[in-house]
Amino acid sequence: MMGLVAAFEPPTTKDFVWGCWGPSLKIGPLSFCMNFINFLVLMGFLLMVLFFYLGLRKPKVVPGKMQSLAEMGIQVVRENIAIPMLGEASDRFLPLLATFFFAIFFWNIFEVVPGINFSSNSRVAFPLVMAMISWVVYNAVGVLKHGFGGYLKHVCFPPGAPWWLYPLLVPIEFFTQIIIRPITLAVRLWANFMAGHFLLAVFFLGTVAMLEGGITAIFAPFSFAIGTALVGFEIFVSGLQAFIFAILTASYIGGAMAEEH
Repeated sequence: MMGLVAAFEPPTTKDFVWGCWGPSLKIGPLSFCMNFINFLVLMGFLLMVLFFYLGLRKPKVVPGKMQSLAEMGIQVVRENIAIPMLGEASDRFLPLLATFFFAIFFWNIFEVVPGINFSSNSRVAFPLVMAMISWVVYNAVGVLKHGFGGYLKHVCFPPGAPWWLYPLLVPIEFFTQIIIRPITLAVRLWANFMAGHFLLAVFFLGTVAMLEGGITAIFAPFSFAIGTALVGFEIFVSGLQAFIFAILTASYIGGAMAEEH
């Protein structure tokens, strides 16, 4: 039993911290360098670009496999996210929504790639940057549509509410719609993949520990089976979280453009 305890090293938050590869650039208190996580971000971006380049560089009337996949991906975003949320304005924001969807998906899917098993979205900085881009876009759209004062009124003064409730409703609406939204967008994506990384690590490291623990080896197939099932679940979550981020962004943009709250 002591051997098992010594062999098993549970995952910790140190799994999310990686050192620099080579020299770093320091600007004030900030340090910039290439490390494992930045490498995954770059690789995910390049894979997304390569996917659409190979699919759409020479479009044909009768599409091949890559063109069909690329067109189907755009169609999924357009028909299931952009049009239901934005209606006639869907094509205007389709590039942003498609970029969010596919960038997040390609970054997420590294979670289940053998030898990598890590999503860059497990670090909150990357989801937060995308959430801030979403925040800037839908607030800018709202200000352009209604004017600055009109947009604040649109956001903070729900129509139909009694006037005496506004002292309570205005700060609540401002806080939830202006401040909380980018935080919830980022945390939802980050927390899912941080938790996913821990779950996969626990069950696969547990399998190894059980195999090395004598009698506990009889439980190793169960741990491995659960880990394998979680891999399939993480693939599903990779697409689901990309879809949720994109559709919430589209919903916020649609709400900002709406004539009524």
